[in-house]
Amino acid sequence: MTGQTRIIPVILSGGSGTRLWPMSRPESPKQMLALTAEETMLQLTALRVQDKARFADPIVVANGAHTEMIETQLAKVGVTPQALILEPLARNTAPAIALAALAAPDPASPLLVMPSDHVIADEAAFEKAIAAALPLAAEGWMVTFGITPDAPETGYGYIKIGEPIGAGVHKVARFVEKPDRATADAMIASGDHAWNGGIFLFRADAFLAALAIHAPAMLAAAQEAMAAARRQGTQIHPDAAAFARSPDDSIDYAVMEKAERVAVVPVAMGWSDLGSWDALHAISVCDADGNVCDDNVIAIDSSNCLVRTDGPRVALVGVEDLIVVVSGNDILILPRGDSQKVKQVTEHLKAQKA
Repeated sequence: MTGQTRIIPVILSGGSGTRLWPMSRPESPKQMLALTAEETMLQLTALRVQDKARFADPIVVANGAHTEMIETQLAKVGVTPQALILEPLARNTAPAIALAALAAPDPASPLLVMPSDHVIADEAAFEKAIAAALPLAAEGWMVTFGITPDAPETGYGYIKIGEPIGAGVHKVARFVEKPDRATADAMIASGDHAWNGGIFLFRADAFLAALAIHAPAMLAAAQEAMAAARRQGTQIHPDAAAFARSPDDSIDYAVMEKAERVAVVPVAMGWSDLGSWDALHAISVCDADGNVCDDNVIAIDSSNCLVRTDGPRVALVGVEDLIVVVSGNDILILPRGDSQKVKQVTEHLKAQKA
């Protein structure tokens, strides 16, 4: 890889969106929403890698049902993907990344793989981490970015940071499944663990070579799907029957936990996966009473609440620690701190439709 080779951003936008119900739904998932700024999460992700001296146009891998929405949102912020790969069905992150790696114009291209629905508040820190990771990626290492933890979260996987192998880069000692609270406390206290944020940098050919060793059936299915793909402008429609033969697996399980040359760059960059309404409250600017409210909200003698509404006026009087979300005809009300229980609502609604 020459020093002039630009990084290809790979933006993964296949999520169906349930954890931020009722605003996030399968037809309009989290990445399509404007939750932290005027731009949507997808737009913010694409804008993060617009330095043309460093980054090529992105490859976007998305749910085929969201084609028009994605093209419209990206066009609004002046981003034109070099390829929009439209998955005929969901097969998790590893097959999605395989499609992108096969679509890369140069097998030696470094791919920066990013979910489309994460918050990165300190973009300068992210850029420094990418610069630290790039020399190792050029040599064929697969690099992940370990988020400096600020709490013993049990909802994230962790990475144990091993020996240093470059400036700001370490070997991965091991990946750790989502822990219980006692294990998370111990890992935080040890000071040598980071959250697994699901952001990666590696050469396209290095990832495909790792798949050939550790997940050959997945590689074969992706190759067949791309070989028989229908192409229309920048759109790539992989063959559905071939892609359906791929195992459904994440990049961590399929490759990262098994490969030999895996490195981590620890970084504190104001990261959040925005996985719940509580997470949105945590990263938002609160008023003097700890509330995060839309303009169309009245809060009287109320504190530490999050209220989002897409139209109807909401009034709070004498309450605290509530999450209230109004979207169309649906209203969610639950105690702050319990927003992971939204999953119970979406499961109930799914069962009703079954």
